[in-house]
Amino acid sequence: MKNIIETNSVSKIYKLKDEKKEIVALDNVSLNINEGEIFGLLGPNGAGKTTLIKVFTTLTQPTEGWAKIDGVDVVENPKKVKSKLALMLGSEMLYYRITGYDNLKFFCKVYKIPDYKEKIYALAKVFGLDKWLREYVGQYSSGMKMKLALCRTLLIDRKILLLDEPTLGLDVESTHIIINKLKDMNRTIFLTSHDLNVVEKLCDRIAFINEGKILKIGTKQDIQNLYKSQIDIKIEIQQSIEELKNELLNKEFLSNIEIENNGILISIKDRTYYQKLLQILGKYPVLKFQEQESSLEELFLKITGKF
Repeated sequence: MKNIIETNSVSKIYKLKDEKKEIVALDNVSLNINEGEIFGLLGPNGAGKTTLIKVFTTLTQPTEGWAKIDGVDVVENPKKVKSKLALMLGSEMLYYRITGYDNLKFFCKVYKIPDYKEKIYALAKVFGLDKWLREYVGQYSSGMKMKLALCRTLLIDRKILLLDEPTLGLDVESTHIIINKLKDMNRTIFLTSHDLNVVEKLCDRIAFINEGKILKIGTKQDIQNLYKSQIDIKIEIQQSIEELKNELLNKEFLSNIEIENNGILISIKDRTYYQKLLQILGKYPVLKFQEQESSLEELFLKITGKF
């Protein structure tokens, strides 16, 4: 499978004016992203996500290392790199004093997109903006501006989409629409976010970044397999909750025993202890026994050492 985005030991260091202090925005970042893959870069604000996108789009040059887009070096041939990309940096790339339609029309003309009127209205309808296209963007809500910015990016119709926090400020319904649209696009998508839910639902692979460093890369299942040192189980029980909790407290193969709603949440070291656990549970009126997956939020806290 072809690597369409590549970085090798990319670092970006900013030197503050009138100070000797340096800020390391990216620290030795190496990534390989496959053609057609949806790749999520997950991290808190200030972790280096936007800086990496700016390196890809030639908006900033790496201090060290190299990056290639579809085989083209971002420093040596920035014009060719730009021809392969569509970029979304929040809603910053919109003009607030003209209408939504005029914003999209302007970008379509800049990028020489044919039959742009039909494409604008079709895409705006997907995101629920068709009735607002003739209104000034300054009157849009923050969520509507984000959706208009995404429309602008998708209209360019490039083979690689770089999306920086594309669902920031959106409601659940709008986020769901965007996730489904991006899944159906058959494009290479590099997505940055601190929205764990979006990354979990949308991305084929995930990288965790913090303080400019890539901590781990893999599918959600890969990362869970690395960091799930114990199995969380929810036991729903009709009665005798306190009695069951007291009996479980004495077992060395269990930990984190808590009463939660109408049951007990426990952690077991591994599945080889299931027989012992089930022998205990057989004495109680258990209604449900369910393993629970770690969320990406829990995984991120474990990876960064904050859990």
